[in-house]
Amino acid sequence: MEMEIAVITDIHGNSSALNAVLSDIDKRSQVNHIYCLGDMISIGHETNQVLEKLHSRKDVSFVLGNHDEAILKILNGREPGSQGEVRAHHYWIARNMKSEFGTFLSKIPKKTQCKINNKRFLFVHYHLDEYDRFLSIDTSPSAIKLDNLYKSEDVDIVCFGHHHILHHFKGEHKIYLNPGSLGCNSKPVATYAIVRVKDDGCIDCSIKEVSYDNKEFLLGYFRYNVPAKESILQGFYGSQHKKLF
Repeated sequence: MEMEIAVITDIHGNSSALNAVLSDIDKRSQVNHIYCLGDMISIGHETNQVLEKLHSRKDVSFVLGNHDEAILKILNGREPGSQGEVRAHHYWIARNMKSEFGTFLSKIPKKTQCKINNKRFLFVHYHLDEYDRFLSIDTSPSAIKLDNLYKSEDVDIVCFGHHHILHHFKGEHKIYLNPGSLGCNSKPVATYAIVRVKDDGCIDCSIKEVSYDNKEFLLGYFRYNVPAKESILQGFYGSQHKKLF
C-alpha cells in the first residue's frame, strides 16, 4: 500500500503560516502522518499559538531544534548560548511562553527514525556530532558531504531543516531532503514537503508552497515590541513589513 507523509520544519513562531500548511495537508487524505523537524518557536512571536496547534494534534511526531533547545535552557536556568539581541529575543520568547509547553518541549528528542514501506527514515533538525550537538550550517552542501556525514546511519532517507532553503540530494545510497523553512520566507508563502513511498519502495519527494495572509503576523512585531524585530524582519522576511506602512 502506498504511504504518504508530510514534512514540516522551521515554523519559527508563525502560526498564520502553520495554519495554512496544516489546512493544505488536511485536504490530502493520503497523508498518514506529519513529521515536524524542530525550531517551532523563536524568530516569530506566535509561540503559544504554534505550540497549542501542534500539541493538540495526534498525527505529528517531533524532533527538537536549536531555537527550541535555547528556550529550554533558559527555562532550566542555563544560558541559551546566544548573544546580543538574539539572546534578548530568546529570553523574551521564554518569558512569554505558557509554562506547560516547557514540559512538552523537554520530552522531544533530537532525532527519530521510522520505517515506511520498508524504507528507513531518519528525522533530525540538522546534522549532529557524536555528542548530539548541532553542527554549523554548511552553506555549500553536496551529496558527497552528506554521504560522509551519514555513512554510519543505516537509513534510506534523511529529512532535516535548520538551513532555511530547499535541499534535495541523491547520494550513493541515501536521499537527503530539507523542504526549507515553513515560517520564514521573503514572500507570503509557507513551504513543506510531501514524501510518498510507493508499493515497490520508490520514493517520491515533492515541495509544496501555500500562500497565506501574513499582514497581521508582520505587524505583530511592532504591536508586541518584539526584541530584535528590525533585524528579524529584514533577515528572515525580506522587509515585507515596509509595504504595510
